[in-house]
Amino acid sequence: MIRFSKALTARNSAAFNATIKDEIEHLDVDLLPLEQGLSRSSHVSADRVGATILRVEAETGRIRVKAGLLYAGIIAGCGCADDPTPVDELAEYCEVWFEINAATGEAEVSLVTDEGG
Repeated sequence: MIRFSKALTARNSAAFNATIKDEIEHLDVDLLPLEQGLSRSSHVSADRVGATILRVEAETGRIRVKAGLLYAGIIAGCGCADDPTPVDELAEYCEVWFEINAATGEAEVSLVTDEGG
């Protein structure tokens, strides 16, 4: 479960964007839809992500945060001894929406698609 307790405390201050960015960057990557956001590689190899806050919307009972996530991916080969595929990391980027409950700080995350941007 994702919970943004520090960001919730900072929500009405100038520190909100920096606080939510820090909390996103310290999330367990398994909680984020990084695999679905791959565009250049086939597997996520990131231990951490970088985040850019793109948009913040305050609505009744919730806070919506659109963030760009920067992370690493790899193109995995077959693992054979003669496999010519190098295991180099590639930069990946995707955008997500965090829907944060304004009372509890609990959040759901979804990948931004072209239709749901």
